Amino acid sequence: MMIVSFLLIGWILSWFKFNDMFIQAVKELFRKEISIASYYFVFFCIGITGDVILFFQGKYPI
Repeated sequence: MMIVSFLLIGWILSWFKFNDMFIQAVKELFRKEISIASYYFVFFCIGITGDVILFFQGKYPI
């Protein structure tokens, strides 16, 4: 469920142009060109990490 939550957070933050700031920060810090798909992939990975942690702790709601 955290995957959906974090993707929703990423979408809401994109209303405030956070995605442009994130893409520019990655470009400046790592000298890598990324797309909007990578922006959402980061939020997906954060969400799946949270889900895996909850699953292994036995607190994952079924």
